[in-house]
Amino acid sequence: MFLINHYFYEYFCKFGFTDDWAKFLNMLTLLAILIVIIYVSDVVARTVMVKSFTKFAARSKTTFDDLLVSHKAPRNIAHLVPLFITIKVFPLVFSDYPKIEAFLVLMLKVYGILLTIWIVRSILRTLESYFKTLPSLRDKPIDSYIQVVMLFVWIIGVASSLAVLINLSFLSFFTTIGAASAVLLLIFKDTILGFVASIQVAINDTLRIGDWITMDKYGADGDVIEINLSTVQVQNFDKTITTIPTYAIISESFKNWRGMQSSGGRRIKRSILIKSKSIHFLTNEEIENLKKIQLITKYLEDKQEELAEYNRINNIDQSTLVNGRNLTNLGVFRIYLQTYIERHPGIHKDMSLMVRQLQPTSQGIPLEIYAFSNDIRWVKYESIMSDIFDHIFSSITYFDLELFELTPTIFEAPKN
Repeated sequence: MFLINHYFYEYFCKFGFTDDWAKFLNMLTLLAILIVIIYVSDVVARTVMVKSFTKFAARSKTTFDDLLVSHKAPRNIAHLVPLFITIKVFPLVFSDYPKIEAFLVLMLKVYGILLTIWIVRSILRTLESYFKTLPSLRDKPIDSYIQVVMLFVWIIGVASSLAVLINLSFLSFFTTIGAASAVLLLIFKDTILGFVASIQVAINDTLRIGDWITMDKYGADGDVIEINLSTVQVQNFDKTITTIPTYAIISESFKNWRGMQSSGGRRIKRSILIKSKSIHFLTNEEIENLKKIQLITKYLEDKQEELAEYNRINNIDQSTLVNGRNLTNLGVFRIYLQTYIERHPGIHKDMSLMVRQLQPTSQGIPLEIYAFSNDIRWVKYESIMSDIFDHIFSSITYFDLELFELTPTIFEAPKN
């Protein structure tokens, strides 16, 4: 062993270095070689482990091993190889510097604990995903069960790391903490709440830096720029900064727009109010006039034939339009809007798209446009929505319909 851990020492002494410098340079050289060995062993272990496990997963019938690969469990396990090598070789590298060796071995133990937590986390996430694929467990709160287990794993892992750092047995550490728990809970209440919230936010992927969130209670409406143990900072669209307690993220309601941003479409959900008195059946003359609108020409021709055939078979008296089936100006206008929005270049064609009537109100009949823009940027989204409604307001008169507008009542002074 002497020859190995002092292999370069003799060479440096021959070059005229003092004993201390020769030992120091010998340690640096061995450390550089160790770093190369660690890097190479990590790359080789990861490559072999991941490729072998991927091939095995591809051949097996179960999805559990595929989920292990997708949650990076083999990759995390592979990191144990360079860790074991490092623990074995460290005494050789720092044989002349026992204090440095003791400190680094301590750090390696902490790293080993954290790596074990990371491996357990990957396996638990795999179990979570796998259980969700089982029909008998789909309606069970699997997420809650996994989160509780993961929370205990983190508590044990952090406690073990602290016990290692202060050179105290695990049992003695928890006994000491238990005696002072009341004082600690009182002093560090917000920190503990924030710590637990941070773990839950990380595990559940509830919030990420860059997410657009809305939280009315705190006046937050903007992008998350920082998440730490005690606070979440949100830069609002007016460039002000709102600070939210981290524990409020898990205890109170907020809206995260990440799903909208990742989907590629932003919802348009706006209605117009149409005066009920302006709605009526269409006469043949009005239908012929509306056929000049190209978007609904084919629809009107086909619908006329369909309704005429129905009324003829059922001997409907067409002298009165309320008899049988007939077109209305509101119905035709709804079809026109549906066709117009379907062909609009700013609308996402693969998402929900409809024009529908809502419950009648005292102000008229709401006609709602429900669609998604294909551009989620705020300015572009507003431009697309404004363009659509500009057209709606301009085209409604062609269908002999009227929009509801609240007219203020003017009171005249009584005459004497």
